[in-house]
Amino acid sequence: MSTAGRSIGLDVGDKTIGVAVSDALNITAQGVETIRRTNEAADFARLNEIMVQYEARVIVVGLPKNMDGSEGERCRIVREFAAAMMEHIGEGTAKVVFQDERLSTVAAERTLKEAMQRRKKRKKVVDKMAAVIILQAYLDKNSFNGVSL
Repeated sequence: MSTAGRSIGLDVGDKTIGVAVSDALNITAQGVETIRRTNEAADFARLNEIMVQYEARVIVVGLPKNMDGSEGERCRIVREFAAAMMEHIGEGTAKVVFQDERLSTVAAERTLKEAMQRRKKRKKVVDKMAAVIILQAYLDKNSFNGVSL
């Protein structure tokens, strides 16, 4: 992998992991897939495949903070997931950053509802859409006039 690369966004849940990827310039985020979780080894293997495919150097993991900004049990679970993922894929492969994801799933649901997606279909793509929102927030926060910092 080159030193410059794309960013991957993750919305980590108990049953699924929503995955998004940036464009080559790290300006926009697009949904990639929703991984149905089976076990950590399989989950990490699929995430590693995606990282290699897109030459990702940054993994942006949504951190589900409480509305008051504090971190609860879900944050601990997500941080443990990220640490285990980095052990599995190798520390020097990419860096992990955490992005506050408060209301990302709510925003994803609203966006899909406005797009008039049927409820059954929305449920299948909401995690991927949440990953897009998480990654786009990170990209927007870390760019200056369209140039990634």
